[in-house]
Amino acid sequence: MSPGGGRDAQLKHTGLRPGWTTGACATAATTAAYTALLTGEFPDPVTITLPKGQTPAFALAAESLSAGAAMAGIVKDAGDDPDVTHGALVRSTVRILPAGSGVVFRAGPGVGTVTLPGLPLDVGEPAINPVPRRMMREHVALVAGLHGGTGDVEITVSIDDGEEIARSTWNPRIGILGGLSVLGTTGVVVPYSCSAWIDSIRRGVDVARAAGLTHVAGCTGSTSEKTVTTLYDLPEIALLDMGDFAGAVLKYIRRHPVDRLTICGGFAKLSKLAAGHLDLHSARSQVDKAFLADLARAGGASGSLATEIATANTGLAALRLCEAAGVPLGDLVAATARDEALSVLRGAPVWVDVVCIDRAGTVVGRAAPAGP
Repeated sequence: MSPGGGRDAQLKHTGLRPGWTTGACATAATTAAYTALLTGEFPDPVTITLPKGQTPAFALAAESLSAGAAMAGIVKDAGDDPDVTHGALVRSTVRILPAGSGVVFRAGPGVGTVTLPGLPLDVGEPAINPVPRRMMREHVALVAGLHGGTGDVEITVSIDDGEEIARSTWNPRIGILGGLSVLGTTGVVVPYSCSAWIDSIRRGVDVARAAGLTHVAGCTGSTSEKTVTTLYDLPEIALLDMGDFAGAVLKYIRRHPVDRLTICGGFAKLSKLAAGHLDLHSARSQVDKAFLADLARAGGASGSLATEIATANTGLAALRLCEAAGVPLGDLVAATARDEALSVLRGAPVWVDVVCIDRAGTVVGRAAPAGP
């Protein structure tokens, strides 16, 4: 990788300290608790392996061991990110289950339960997202292999004061009740200071241009970064971690053009760009389901379907309704977001295409390149 380019270089350039997600903390706590169940001793610190290969060590803030159950707790460090869960105590209580039971997840105090459709979890499930679940399963299997366990356990994740903290999040509005979600796709909290991150985006564009690249991609996160890498085989220095700052990417490229810009992100985030929002953060813009309903209607949706979309729980739920009815809402959002991006570029010599993905990284909408 060229010096100063790519997503990791952007983070270093901000000077901000990264932190750990609730999912990483829950995985570390689970690893420590299950190890204690099998060996009688808690590893402290406890080391885990994150999806990108980092191996952070976590100090235990709480522990208890009894016959058939162990609890370990870790204080979440969100680094320099203004995360509402920074400093929260994430606990995992692990109990042995009969052989063949597998890994069962439970929501303890402070962790929410899914009550409405449209999320990547079934209604009634604890709000522990798919990647943290996978991380915990993998570490349970690793500990079982090392210490002679079967890997059949019940994992109850709880977060002290989580129900109170959740009131300052969007969880209650999207039907996650009773507490917080256990989140994270990489295990790392990427800190966002608006000015520092926008400056890092500008530096990323400068590095790509200096390297002679003619195609760059603005990505909302690590999943979209993987998607564009697969689609276009772009080098790392062509990847701009724009996060929520779509406007910052477009305005800087307007003044410092490249031949082609791909914008890739989650369907819900890019629906905000399509609706004219340049800051995609959930605290500063929301998914407009009425706007999505109008788009779907223009794409052939019936009046009854449009009504369902307008009252859907989440943008993803609206997308799934349209997919079932054969209405290409993903493509419509991508095309509208592309046109909005072109309007911000104001005739700069840049061709733009847009790729919408779901949480798993599957392409759910795409707009072909268009230019001035």
